[in-house]
Amino acid sequence: MEIYQTEEQQVDAIKRYWDENGNSIIAGIVIGLGGFVGFNLYQDHVLEQQLATSDAYQSLIESAEKEPDAFTAKGDKFISENTATSYASLTALALAKEMVDKKDWPQAEKYLQTAVDKAPSDGIKAIATLRLARIQVQQEKLSEALATLSVQLPDSFTASKEEVKGDVYLQQEKVDLARNAYQAAIDADGLTSSPALQMKLDDLAQTINLAAADLTGLDKSSSSDSSANK
Repeated sequence: MEIYQTEEQQVDAIKRYWDENGNSIIAGIVIGLGGFVGFNLYQDHVLEQQLATSDAYQSLIESAEKEPDAFTAKGDKFISENTATSYASLTALALAKEMVDKKDWPQAEKYLQTAVDKAPSDGIKAIATLRLARIQVQQEKLSEALATLSVQLPDSFTASKEEVKGDVYLQQEKVDLARNAYQAAIDADGLTSSPALQMKLDDLAQTINLAAADLTGLDKSSSSDSSANK
């Protein structure tokens, strides 16, 4: 870059630069301002859409009590129209709850899978995942439930995850795995949210002790029979 020795040289240089580049600068400013205005208009449009979706979701949830028979159809329509928003997952959770109330486990499972797939955050995904696993346990889909629980969840959901795993193992008659899972849930402060955990672990310990006592009794009986035969 040239170093100018006098103010006159600097002024002349500015004039020459402006003559050569003035139109380009003006065009750049206009385009820049146009882009800025266009970006703000886009942002405003996005915000309006988000507010409209939020209002529609709120109206939908309120209609669940006023028009329960129409809620499922309205909910399905809302999800299909807002599939890319966080409200799709929340609506699926609400529809799953309705299906649970009706004991329609397959439909509840379907909606919970939708809630998992469209979850906007790790927290909501974890909630939907745990509920999905419980519904699968309810249907005795034990392998599927364990597969559902195999994903990584936030640490704050460890206790709930281990408790459901314990329930699965218990139904599979894998008592050692069930005991370990329940203990892991307790170690993760699970008793705070699920006081029944301790009862589950105690009942399991009692079952194990009874089974051990029965085996001991059988061994003694077999020994007595052998001695008598001699």
